[in-house]
Amino acid sequence: MSLSRRALALAAVFCLLATGCGWRMQGTARLPEVMSATYVETTDRYTDFNRMLRESLEASGARVVNDRVQASAIVRIRKDNSGQRVLSVSARNTPEEYEVFYAIEYSVESPTGELLAPQQLELTRDYSYDTTAVLAKQREQSMLREALARDLAGLVVRRLASL
Repeated sequence: MSLSRRALALAAVFCLLATGCGWRMQGTARLPEVMSATYVETTDRYTDFNRMLRESLEASGARVVNDRVQASAIVRIRKDNSGQRVLSVSARNTPEEYEVFYAIEYSVESPTGELLAPQQLELTRDYSYDTTAVLAKQREQSMLREALARDLAGLVVRRLASL
């Protein structure tokens, strides 16, 4: 048996053992049957969190529907806020460090009743500010906000998977 065939056979055995023990790739939570057709109710459909939540739901096996009547579950986004706060200032009273935050509140309902009571989540990240690189720092803030939205969507989907 050649070296490449041995390596291939060893990789196949490893995959079978990993699958048999329940291991799966991180980031894909299987949703329960009640979440198979999910409607996302929100006041602003164009936020980072709303977009990331829809992507995460679809990646986890849910079909995101556009009509509330077709839904087997309704994820109601009650609050979806993001922004930044000053963390520290210099001796000249100019900001040196900011904190980016993303806060949400959501609940989940089915046609038969409430599946998950209102839940609040907030994530924060901080970054240093440099007045000589304003555009770069604005881009960094935007990237941090998107990352927070992605993390929050992942947390919500993992909670939904435990229903």
